[in-house]
Amino acid sequence: MFLVEAKRIFIVIIGAVLNAIALNFFFIGANVYASGFTGIAQILSSVFTDVLHIQGISTGIILFILNIPVAILGWLKVGKGFTLYSFMSVGFTTIVLEIIPVLHLSNDIMLNAVFGGVLGGIGVGITLKYGASTGGSDIIAMVLSRMKDKPIGSYLMVINGLIIFIAGVLNEPENALYTLLALYVSTRVIDGIHTRHEKVTALIVTRNADVLQKEIHNTMTRGITILPAKGAYTKEEKDMMYLVITRYELYDLERIIHEVDPHAFTNIIETAGVYGFFKRND
Repeated sequence: MFLVEAKRIFIVIIGAVLNAIALNFFFIGANVYASGFTGIAQILSSVFTDVLHIQGISTGIILFILNIPVAILGWLKVGKGFTLYSFMSVGFTTIVLEIIPVLHLSNDIMLNAVFGGVLGGIGVGITLKYGASTGGSDIIAMVLSRMKDKPIGSYLMVINGLIIFIAGVLNEPENALYTLLALYVSTRVIDGIHTRHEKVTALIVTRNADVLQKEIHNTMTRGITILPAKGAYTKEEKDMMYLVITRYELYDLERIIHEVDPHAFTNIIETAGVYGFFKRND
């Protein structure tokens, strides 16, 4: 268990470092904006520096402050483990942003948008893959999605649309287009590392369905259907568990299955849509 959590923390740190490098080496110097709360922090930092002429309020500091109330909301509504690692990601990102300087590696805004998008996408992708997020809009979108049972992507799209619009207002209109390019590149990289679907279906064939069901429900609020199953070759009687989860919960599900029944057969299917509620009704 210790090694699993240590690996998770290590990946979160690596993801935070990559996000910080994408910002300070590519995005900030070119006035290209990242997605979510990171992009909002960049915008506020630009307003303080360029419009209000207030120095010393960096993107990292604003990002950390914005995530404090979000972390409290996530702790209460999403889950303690997920929120803890997400806020840890934000904390390490802030620290690295303050340590490394803002550089202008290239004057080509397209190169900055593409390479920043790739590095940022890798950072977010590996963070999601190991059961955390980069905080901010991810947590808010998850809370709203659970309240209304609507796709998370629609909420993130609204936030990113506002960022793109403001990027064009604060700078040149082409900055909005290059911000859109950066968001597209980072999204494609995240999809390749993690999964492009917000929800996935898990089919688990196991001998320990009761224990597995209990551990899953202790971690996430998801409905589970248990069906009888029989091995075609061994004729052994087993159970097949059928459940739909968000992509943010995939790491925790894999961890639980490995701990409870490492011999279980699990098939993860990308889910295009879900009709009705997919959370547990207590």
